[in-house]
Amino acid sequence: MNFKANIARSEGDPKIIRSGRSSVGSADTLAKALGWFSVGLGIAELVAPGRITRALGMDGQERFVQVCGAREIASGVMTLSTDKHAGLCTRVAGDGLDLVTLLAAYRDDNPKRENVAVALSMVFGVTLLDLIGAHGTEVPQEPEERRRLYNDRSGFPKGVAIARGAARESKSSREQKRPSEQDRLPIAS
Repeated sequence: MNFKANIARSEGDPKIIRSGRSSVGSADTLAKALGWFSVGLGIAELVAPGRITRALGMDGQERFVQVCGAREIASGVMTLSTDKHAGLCTRVAGDGLDLVTLLAAYRDDNPKRENVAVALSMVFGVTLLDLIGAHGTEVPQEPEERRRLYNDRSGFPKGVAIARGAARESKSSREQKRPSEQDRLPIAS
């Protein structure tokens, strides 16, 4: 990495000898990996739903698997966006739906019951990773400060009483300066 960065530098620029710690945390890296995993799994569910349903003994559920694939892609894209926490929360909800669906397929009369057991353990493991990632990307909330009340403020620099007094003085001075009806000159028509 250092060599590649030094190729583009001008002669007077300082050279990068070694890089420091990355500002990207482990939770962000996990979220990125889970987002791409979700997109890949969603594409597989959209493209080959028949193979997935046959492997799990869920023949006839191809359309449902495609809907789950679309959901996976949407969750993955959201996880790869700036709102990683919301994307991982949607992944956790989707994992819950997947677990319920797989538990329904984990029947004694299902000839692919062992495959369903493997799928259940894999989805459970990914759910744990999603929960860890969602917890790690959660934006910490600062404690709410005591809300300031401004109902005692008027917006007048010296207060309402002084502003009212100034208004009274202004009104009385205008009345004194106003000519009376008799003092006015008649208007020539």
